Amino acid sequence: MKKRNLSPAIQVILIFGIISMLGDVIYESARGVNSQYLNLIGISATKVGVIFGIGEFLGYFLRLFAGYLSDYTKKHWLFIFVGYGLLFVIPLIGFSQNWNILIVLILLERIGKSLRNPAKDTILSSIAKNEVGLGFAFGLQEALDQVGAFLGPLIFTAVFYFTGKNTINEYQLSYKLLIVPFILLMVFVYIAYRKVNGENIIKEINIKKYRSDNLKSIFWIYTFFAFFASLGFVNFSIIGYHLKAKAIIGDKLITMIYSFAMIVDAFFALLVGHLYDKLKDKTGLETGGILVLALIPLLTCLLPFLTLSYKIPLIIIGMFIWGMVMGTHETIMKSAIGDLVPFSKRGSGYGVFNTSYGLALFCGSSIMGLLYDKSSITTIIIISLIAELIAFILFIKMKKLIKSTWNLKTYLNIHNLCRCVKIYWNLYFIYLSLAKL
Repeated sequence: MKKRNLSPAIQVILIFGIISMLGDVIYESARGVNSQYLNLIGISATKVGVIFGIGEFLGYFLRLFAGYLSDYTKKHWLFIFVGYGLLFVIPLIGFSQNWNILIVLILLERIGKSLRNPAKDTILSSIAKNEVGLGFAFGLQEALDQVGAFLGPLIFTAVFYFTGKNTINEYQLSYKLLIVPFILLMVFVYIAYRKVNGENIIKEINIKKYRSDNLKSIFWIYTFFAFFASLGFVNFSIIGYHLKAKAIIGDKLITMIYSFAMIVDAFFALLVGHLYDKLKDKTGLETGGILVLALIPLLTCLLPFLTLSYKIPLIIIGMFIWGMVMGTHETIMKSAIGDLVPFSKRGSGYGVFNTSYGLALFCGSSIMGLLYDKSSITTIIIISLIAELIAFILFIKMKKLIKSTWNLKTYLNIHNLCRCVKIYWNLYFIYLSLAKL
């Protein structure tokens, strides 16, 4: 019986998945505990919100330039190697309690992500587009991302468990242990580089001409949609700070609940990625999968009610939904750029999109951190609801620009959207029922 081997393209997609997993072991584990660590050394919620907001903003804003430069120079792998190499700063957090040094390290990690992501997404989207489907490829990446995001915090949990302590020393030891997955990560980055270049998988990458085509109007509406949808999203730095400051659950359980959300993210990423590709097939349009984005504002509206509550059952439900939203963010939002923007402008497209996305996270995180310090959770809820309403209006506008001739349009528009609304209201009534307990 003849042995069937995976194609070089699928092999590279899987290798990139391993890279994503190891990357998340490093930086998502840190993101899951950074707010608690900073709380231990006496940093206020306002400072935590602002610094993480700045970090997110830089991490996305600089992608505007990194994306353009990777398109213009075609040095995609240089950006990937440097970007992943900067993850080395995460283990270095374990060597310092100095606020100024920690700021620099946190920001450098975010800058590293800004350098690597447009180039990585450009290469990955070009490999996947005609091979397995963008939704599946980015869904697989996100799923493996979250396997890493699940395993990473367990390093901290294991240290807390075996030492029986959760003091500054235990946090620092856990940070230092992240040097091991960092070394493995860089090995797999090199393997991916050799594989792509050796097999000549992406022929477009060798094209030297840089095209100056304008980005389409639907891309800009899509970008504004993502901005407002992300503006109303409650960052885990605020959720983790809330759980720690109000002593709702212990440190070990905070890391576990974050890991739980990452597992939800992983499974939902595969599901929603598959749905994205199916909608493209049924509509016969490259942009047809965008219809699934109706889920984001509908689900995000629930998050501040649940994750900033004082009841553990509501918080768990909230983190489940938080994982669903994150899975959709990381899968569909990236997949859509690959369909909306040609290869020659894809790095720029990812850069523009991610800059807007990062600005939203910066504004949202900073505002919510400030309001939380002022005990204004109600105001946080109102701001989130307004932002998601604007996002949904933009989704409707975007949907109207998706022209098609397929017979299922009416069915998908009415049936699937109604199903989303039904899910939203069911979850809302569950929240009301639990709130009465």
